Amino acid sequence: MALREEFQKQGSWLFRWRSYFPLIFLPILLVALKDSDFLERIFGDMIEDIWEISCLTISFIGLFIRCLTIGYVPKGTSGRNTKQQRADVLNTTGMYSIVRHPLYLGNFLIMLGIVMFTQVWWVILIAILSFWLYYERIIFTEEEFLREKFGELFLQWAQATPAFIPKLSNWKKPDMSFSVKTVLRREYTGFFVIVSAFTSFEILGDFIAEGRFEIDLEWIVFFAAGAIIYLTLRTLKKHTKILHVDGR
Repeated sequence: MALREEFQKQGSWLFRWRSYFPLIFLPILLVALKDSDFLERIFGDMIEDIWEISCLTISFIGLFIRCLTIGYVPKGTSGRNTKQQRADVLNTTGMYSIVRHPLYLGNFLIMLGIVMFTQVWWVILIAILSFWLYYERIIFTEEEFLREKFGELFLQWAQATPAFIPKLSNWKKPDMSFSVKTVLRREYTGFFVIVSAFTSFEILGDFIAEGRFEIDLEWIVFFAAGAIIYLTLRTLKKHTKILHVDGR
């Protein structure tokens, strides 16, 4: 099998199972948490708090990028489909005018914030390298699909638009209006994943690194608020049409 076809085959398989990619790192992260009190030991509580807030900010910037992307696109693109590639139209405006893969950029920042929370440099490095090795096959497969389907239109867009590092000067106004309902319907799970991951690592980090099991009030409030938002939006999506938008 030629290398091009091999990459496509691997990318298609990875695309289907990409939602489970973070699970690969769970054992590594749990081992790394024994050193998760590094900043507190060396620099004190205030520096650790600043670091934790910075990590949260990075992850929520990633979620914000995903929301900006999904809020402007029509149905049939930029979704959570896992079985096969899908693109009824080629998105070239909005976030897609400044970067070809804004959803994966968002995923990267979400992942980066979470692994940075461990305060362990080698975990951060492994996660970044693994992300690139994993997603390069997926990106290759997606672009091959788009190239075959849209031809010259895709080639012109790809030539003008960077793959992963946004070029803000390229910004083109989206063709569609921003849909808050679409964002709420499609990104509530990602939101709660962030909330759950940070809360879990905060609790496990204290337990593994310091041998104490306790939950600070701010983390209880953070998780409880996230859970309420998640359950509310899930209920609205599953049992009502409040978040439904035609053509989205």
